[in-house]
Amino acid sequence: MMLALSHGGDWKSMEALRIEGGRRLSGEVIVPGSKNTALAVLSCVPLATDPIVLRNVPSVSDVRTKLQLLEEFGCTVEWREETLFLDPSGIRQHEPTEESLRQIRTSFYLLGPVLARLGRAVLPMPGGCRIGARPVDYHLKGLSAMGAKIELTGGRYVATAERLVGTEIYLDYPSAGATQHLMATACLAEGVTTIQNAAMEPEIGALAEFLNGMGARIEGAGSSMVTITGVRELGGTDFRIPEDRLQAGTYLLAGAVTGGDVSVRGVWSEPLTALINKLREAQVGIEEGTDVIRATSNGRPKATNVRTMPYPGFPTDLQQPFAVLLAIAQGRSSIVETIYESRIGHVQELLRMGADMHIQGRSTVIDGVPKLRGASVEASDLRAGAALVIAGLAAEGTTDVRNVHFIDLGYQNFEECLRGLGASIERIETDTREGSAHGSGVKSS
Repeated sequence: MMLALSHGGDWKSMEALRIEGGRRLSGEVIVPGSKNTALAVLSCVPLATDPIVLRNVPSVSDVRTKLQLLEEFGCTVEWREETLFLDPSGIRQHEPTEESLRQIRTSFYLLGPVLARLGRAVLPMPGGCRIGARPVDYHLKGLSAMGAKIELTGGRYVATAERLVGTEIYLDYPSAGATQHLMATACLAEGVTTIQNAAMEPEIGALAEFLNGMGARIEGAGSSMVTITGVRELGGTDFRIPEDRLQAGTYLLAGAVTGGDVSVRGVWSEPLTALINKLREAQVGIEEGTDVIRATSNGRPKATNVRTMPYPGFPTDLQQPFAVLLAIAQGRSSIVETIYESRIGHVQELLRMGADMHIQGRSTVIDGVPKLRGASVEASDLRAGAALVIAGLAAEGTTDVRNVHFIDLGYQNFEECLRGLGASIERIETDTREGSAHGSGVKSS
């Protein structure tokens, strides 16, 4: 990823993606490892004292940032292609700077595991994409219920505990982050911990499988009640990160909006049931195989309505890319975002491309248009960036998507995969003072 470089104080060079739209995508994408699972697993590394091997790890900037943070804590890291070799035996007390944490929200999920391992942990308040309020109250209440003493001083959480004790935790909202964080921390607490109204995302089941491989005793992960029986210590393990259902969904949508024929391989259809059903409602053809899903589309899709919900509902991470499909659909659609109230950064940019949509409270009302047109647009967060790329693929003319660093947070080799499907897309440099861009060839991210 290229960082911004100042020149003379009046402009800076940034990377963008330039797309020549109007090409029908066709072919197959082998889906990389799940970013969200990898980040959850890496947050739990401090619980172990023996070496860990992680396979199928996605090479995205969020993962690289998390690894840098683990190294600061004393974990040794070696990355060979898609396999990570981690030795957490040297993890020690460390107080990272705000700068080292503010780029990635899941860094906060290290608080419980480091506390459980060392008896003390200090972490600044979390950062991440600005998509709405994401309070950590559920995390803090759960840790406190297990016996942690937590103080917020100068923007830093200071957590201490002579010992953690199992308890009953009820989440007022089925937060995936809180469920993962508290489930992991409870592995080293004395006695039994139950998490009621737990989140049920597939990533939680995968995390429990990883932890159980290290010697944890977790039951019910992936259901609304998770039971954790604490153990004295956790050892190493060899674990494969499952494929990324959200990247898979993005490529299916890219095929659908271009009137294409795209298959994603390596994923099961069950984690994508909500998306698949909505694609079918929009009259996109869907075929499901053992580990492959195929989307085909001819002509404009049909309008439909979407409401984001915790899993197994429609995923908030796919509502922005799905909005592009609805932007060219026949009829009026709506998307209600119930999880992140500010996840609307794509709307203004799609208007620049000729979309007809407006915000009503937490709803986006969309009147489909026959065609989008190319424009210079700016990503405001990870999934908004993916949505704008999809829009550029479907649009007439040239689209430049700036702030590509947001896309690099969670998509591995995004433009390479799209080119493999027939897209015309390259990474360029832009002069943000002028809003212009000039090609410099394809760059590695």
